[in-house]
Amino acid sequence: MNTKILLLLGVVAVAAADKLPRPSYSYAAPQESEESDESDESDEYSVESTEAKYDFDWSVKDEDSGNDFGHQESRDGDNTKGSYYVQLPDGRLQTVTYYVDGDSGYVAEVKYEGEAQYPESDESDESDESDESYEYTAPRPRYSAPEPEESVEAPVYAPPRRFYYAPDSNESK
Repeated sequence: MNTKILLLLGVVAVAAADKLPRPSYSYAAPQESEESDESDESDEYSVESTEAKYDFDWSVKDEDSGNDFGHQESRDGDNTKGSYYVQLPDGRLQTVTYYVDGDSGYVAEVKYEGEAQYPESDESDESDESDESYEYTAPRPRYSAPEPEESVEAPVYAPPRRFYYAPDSNESK
C-alpha cells in the first residue's frame, strides 16, 4: 500500500513540475521585415547606435611627491578631442592638446609653461668655500673596470667520474 502512495505522489510531482514556467536565456534576434531596404534607418542595430561616444576627465595632484598630471577626452563617433598634462621634473608644465577627425590621424600640439630649472651642480659649492654654512661632503669613490687577468695554466680535461659500478661476475645468478 505504501508503495502505491509513493508512486502516485511521484507521478503528481512530475506532472506539476512540467507545468512550471521555464526561464529563457536566449537572444532575441531582430525581426526582419519585408521592407528591409527602407527600414535601415530605424533599425535598432544600425551603425549609428554602435558608434563610440564617451567623455572622461581625471587628474592627480600630490604635493608631497610633486606629482601633477591629468587627462581629459571626449569622443563622438570618429571625432575625438582631448588633452593631457604633466609636471616635468625640471619644473615646466607640459600640455598636449590633440584631436582625431576620422581618417585624418592623430594631430597633437605640445606646449610648455614655465622655465626649466636645474639644481646647482657640486662644482659651484666648491668655489664658495668661505661660506660658514658650507657642509663638507666626501667625494664619491671612483671605480674602474677590473684589469683582465690571463690564465697561466691551461684547463685540464678530466673524464667524468662513474656513478655506477659494473655488476660483479662472481655473484650467483
